[in-house]
Amino acid sequence: MAKNLVIVESPAKAKTIEGYLGKDFVVKSSFGHVRDLPIKGDKAIDVENDFAPTYVVSADKTKVISELKSLAKSSEEVWLATDDDREGEAISWHLKEALGLKDNAKRIVFREITKPAILQAITQPRTIDMDLVNAQQARRIMDRLIGFELSPVLWSKVQKGLSAGRVQSVAVRLIVEREREIENHEAVATFKVVAHFDLPGKKVLKAELSKAFAKENDALDFLKKCVGAAFSIKSLETKPAKKTPAPPFTTSTLQQEASRKLGFAVATTMSVAQKLYESGRITYMRTDSTMLSQEARDKAKAEIESAYGAKFHYSRQFKTKSESAQEAHEAIRPTDFANHSITGDAREKRLYELIWKRAIASQMADALIERTTALIDISTTPELLSAQGEVIAFEGFLKAYLEGKDDEEEDENKDMLPPLNVGQVLALDEMKAQERFTRAAPRYTEASLVKALEEKGIGRPSTYAPTISTIIKRAYVVKEDRPGREREFQTWVLSNNEIAGNKATETVGTEKAKLFPTHIGTLVTDFLVENFENVVDYTFTAEMEDEFDNIAKGKLEWTVLMKNFYKSFHQTIEDSKSINRSSVGGGRELGVDPKTGRLVSVRLGKFGPFVQLGESSEEEKPVFANLMKTQSVSTLTFEEALALLERPKLPREVGIHNDMPVIIGAGKLGPYIKYDGKFTSLPDTHDPFTIEMDQAIAVIAQALKDAEAGGLGYFEDSLIETGKGRFGPYVKHNGKYYSLAKTDNLATIDQARAIELIEAKRKVEANKFIKEFAENETVKVVNGMYGPYIQIGKRNVKIPKGTEPADLTLEECLALGDAAPAPKKARKK
Repeated sequence: MAKNLVIVESPAKAKTIEGYLGKDFVVKSSFGHVRDLPIKGDKAIDVENDFAPTYVVSADKTKVISELKSLAKSSEEVWLATDDDREGEAISWHLKEALGLKDNAKRIVFREITKPAILQAITQPRTIDMDLVNAQQARRIMDRLIGFELSPVLWSKVQKGLSAGRVQSVAVRLIVEREREIENHEAVATFKVVAHFDLPGKKVLKAELSKAFAKENDALDFLKKCVGAAFSIKSLETKPAKKTPAPPFTTSTLQQEASRKLGFAVATTMSVAQKLYESGRITYMRTDSTMLSQEARDKAKAEIESAYGAKFHYSRQFKTKSESAQEAHEAIRPTDFANHSITGDAREKRLYELIWKRAIASQMADALIERTTALIDISTTPELLSAQGEVIAFEGFLKAYLEGKDDEEEDENKDMLPPLNVGQVLALDEMKAQERFTRAAPRYTEASLVKALEEKGIGRPSTYAPTISTIIKRAYVVKEDRPGREREFQTWVLSNNEIAGNKATETVGTEKAKLFPTHIGTLVTDFLVENFENVVDYTFTAEMEDEFDNIAKGKLEWTVLMKNFYKSFHQTIEDSKSINRSSVGGGRELGVDPKTGRLVSVRLGKFGPFVQLGESSEEEKPVFANLMKTQSVSTLTFEEALALLERPKLPREVGIHNDMPVIIGAGKLGPYIKYDGKFTSLPDTHDPFTIEMDQAIAVIAQALKDAEAGGLGYFEDSLIETGKGRFGPYVKHNGKYYSLAKTDNLATIDQARAIELIEAKRKVEANKFIKEFAENETVKVVNGMYGPYIQIGKRNVKIPKGTEPADLTLEECLALGDAAPAPKKARKK
C-alpha cells in the first residue's frame, strides 16, 4: 500500500491530484459530505446540553467510510485535502471523526488544482481549524432548528407541505415585496423632446432637451416656439475621462455576469465552474475576494505584454469590499493566463473565456475617453438643446473586456459626435415631443436577486445557487417569461415648420426569465412577516452572517450565539399556537353581485386562488372561478372578479370543423383542444375561456404540422419529438428521453399521452431519495398501488391530501410520521 492517503471531496479531483503527487501517494474521494444530523430533530440536537449535535454517517456513505478506514489503517500518514472554505473544513473534521483519526491529522489546502499548488500545499500542512468548523456547525444547527420548528407551524396554520428557512424565506420576501412595489406603481407620463439635425455627408446629429415636460400642453407650446427658429452650435466642451476595469470575479459577480452575457442560470454557472476548477482550469469558484496573488499578477502581466503590448498593462490590487471575505482567498481566475481558451463542451468554453477576459482586463490600463458636449442655441427661446458623445482615445482594458449591465440599466456609452464648430448653423430635420412613462422597479432575475442578497449581507457564496433552486422547487417562486401589454402614447412632431400629432401603441411589461412570486409564496411571506418577523428580517439575517464570521475568526463561541438566538425564537414558536387559522389566507370581500345579491370574495385555497360567489352557509351552493396567472388575491378588483365568474365553463364547444366538434377543456396537464378524438395542449398564448374557432383550428394545424415533422406538439414551450433508439421507442423533450410503455407505440401515441409519460418519469426521479436515521432506518416516498405514501423503516405513513409527494423534504416526512397514529398491534390468537 502507499505510504500516504490523501482524501479529497471529488473523484474528478482525486485522479488529477494523484498524478501530481507520485507513487507514494494514493488519493481517494469522500464524494462530498460523509456525516450529517440525523433526520429526527429531537435526537439530532440536544438543546439543553449546549446544542450538542449528534452526527451519523449518511446512508449512502457507509461503504465509502468503510473503504477509507481500511486505507487509513494501512497508511503511514493521512492528509485531509477538502475544499478551502468553511464547508470544506467541516467535511475534513467529519472525516477525522468518522475515520477515528488523531486531532493533529494533517490538513492541506489549495485554491487551484495545479502541480505547483498541490506540491506547495504538501509542504505546508496544518491541523483542522475548529473555528471554521464551528462557524459551519452553527449555521447548520440554526438552519435545522428554524426549519424543523417553523415548518410544522406553517402546516398547521397555513397549508400542509410548506417549509421555511433562514435564507430562503428572506429571498422570497424580496421577490414578494418587489412584486407589490410593481403592482402599486402608478406610471406618470412626461414628454421628452428630441431633435434630429441634418449635417453634411448625410450625417445626423441627435440632441435632447435636458428637462421633460409634465404636461402635454407645455410640450406642445415648446414645439410651437421652435417653429421657424434658427438653430446653431452655442458651445463645444471636450473633457478627458477614463474608464477603469471591473475587479476579477467573485462568486456573485460571476453568477451575475454569466447570466447577463451567457444566459446561464445561477445553478448552471456554479456547475460549470465546478468542472473548470476540478479540471485545473480556474481557481476555487466560491469566494468573496477580489484579490489576486502576486504570482497571478506577474503571469497576467507577461500575457498582456505578449498579446497586446507593454502600454496595455497596469498592475492593480483590488481591495475586497466585503468584510466577510474569507481567509484572504483569491478571486476567481484562470490557473494559466496563457490559455486564452480551452477544450471542452460549449458551456465550459464560454464560461472560461468570460473568466479569462475579466481577470486579464483587471490588470490592464484604463481606457482613455474624450467626452464632448455640444449645446445648441434656439433663436426663439432661452432653452438649450444638448448633444453628447465620446471618442475612445486609448482602448486599454476595453481591448479585452467590457462589463455587462442589467437590462434595466441604461448603457453609459455615447455615440461619437460628427465634426462640429461653434456658431455652426444646423438644419432641423424634425423635433419630437414624445410621451414617456415612469417605470416601476424591475422584477428580479436570478442574477439581480443574487446581487440584492449580497448587498444586504444575506447568505454567502456557497448559498446563493441552492437558495434560488430551493424557492423555485418549493413553488414559492416561478421563473418564466410573460408577455407584455399594449399601451397607447402620444407624439407631437415638428417638421417643415408644421406640427402634427399622432397616437401609437407600444408593448410594455414583456418579461424574460424573471422571478415571480406564486400565490402560496406571497401567503407564506405575509404569515412569516406578521408572526415571525425576525426570521424574515433583512437586518437580523445579515447580522447572523456576521456572527458566523465572528465564530470563524475565533471572536465568538458558537454555543453563545445559539443560546441568544434560540431562546426568543422558541418562545415565538410557542406563542404561535394561539394563532387563529381562519385568520390566515388573505381572503377579501369584494362586494355584492348586482345580479344575484350574493357576496363576492377572493380567497386562497390549496389548489390556488379563486373567486367565490355566495357562502357555504347558504342553501344555494357557492360558485367558484380560478384566478388567471397574472392576477393576485391582494390586487383583484370587484370588476375583475365578476368577469371571472361570468367566463364560460369548461369544457366548451367553440364550433364545428369538418362535421366534428372543436372542444376546449381543462385537465390535470392544463387546458387542451379536443378534436377528432385527439387532444392538443393549448399554448400559454391562448386563453381557454376566450379562444375563438379560427384560433383553435390554427393550433390544431400547427400540431399536425409538428407531428408530420416527427413531433407531437409543444409542452412547456418545447417540441415533443418521437423516435426509436437502441432501447426502443421514445419521446424526447428538452433534450431528455422518455421510454414508451409496453402498451404504447409510435403510430398511435398522441401529445396528451406523451406528456403523461414525461410527468410520470419526473415524479419517479423526484421520489428517488433515501436517507438514514440515527436508528439506521430509511425514509422513502413510494408510489404504491393506492397512491404515494411515506415508508419509514418498516412503517407506512399516509401522505395528506394536497401535499405534493415529490416536494416532501426529509424533515417533513419525519414530522408526518411523528404525527401519524401508532400502528395497531396485531391481535394475539
